[in-house]
Amino acid sequence: MTDGAVQSYRSWYEHGITLLSASGIADAKTDAWLLLEHTTGISRTWYLLHQDELMSREAASKYDQLLTERSRHIPLQYLTGYAWFYGNCFSVTPDVLIPRQDTETLVEEAEKTLESGMHILDMCTGSGCILLSLLNGHPEITGIGTDLSPEALKVAQKNRDALKITAERAFFSCGDLFAALPSEERFDMILSNPPYIRTSVIDVLDPEVRDHEPYQALDGHADGLYFEEKIADEARAYFRKGKRGYLFLEIGYDQGPDMQKILKRLGYWDIRITKDLGGNDRVASGCFRP
Repeated sequence: MTDGAVQSYRSWYEHGITLLSASGIADAKTDAWLLLEHTTGISRTWYLLHQDELMSREAASKYDQLLTERSRHIPLQYLTGYAWFYGNCFSVTPDVLIPRQDTETLVEEAEKTLESGMHILDMCTGSGCILLSLLNGHPEITGIGTDLSPEALKVAQKNRDALKITAERAFFSCGDLFAALPSEERFDMILSNPPYIRTSVIDVLDPEVRDHEPYQALDGHADGLYFEEKIADEARAYFRKGKRGYLFLEIGYDQGPDMQKILKRLGYWDIRITKDLGGNDRVASGCFRP
């Protein structure tokens, strides 16, 4: 099909399905539709009633460009600029990891122990989706999100503003893990979805992840446990003195037994490994009292 050719909505949609299928996109039909919806603003109902109408040259050119980019395995969310997480729409860019449904398990588990007045830390915050999802549902909670990437924190701040959460309730700080925090800062709960993929495995990941998501948000070093162990270790100095502190870490599907041993060795108790909806180990949690 000629670039930007004036053809019907149906012709362009069918062209999108064909192109994405030929490029090995797993759910070509859905992605072709979502890009068409994003480009034109039409609904399914409108499409069914008007699919043989001609799409404007401007819309066709934009849709064609997005299809070409998606055929190169650029993630759909980076093309549309947003991803849904925990019932809210979050802005995303290639500077942040795309929020995933698996990570909602981390939010769900943390939410079970939230209490009024808690102060929480979201380390490796990225888009801010974990911290902001918790604060959005609990206006009496405050928190800090940290990340090594200044560009990622710009995305998190944009999402905070979109959810109308004040900077006083959700503050973002740039730095390497706990070095991003004032030494006197203390928390009731510390959460993180840190890099946990083994370095040797990254090259065999799906191209959407391997080639386009930020490498530093993926690489968990040789055993994939480097950041989990480091965060669990250093977190102990950042819980409130004399009070129970809660730690929640997202982990890889095969890291549950190792994380149990690490948390036990570091003095945590009530250690739990929670599975996601797919039945895979997803969250390691424990309690600690300084």
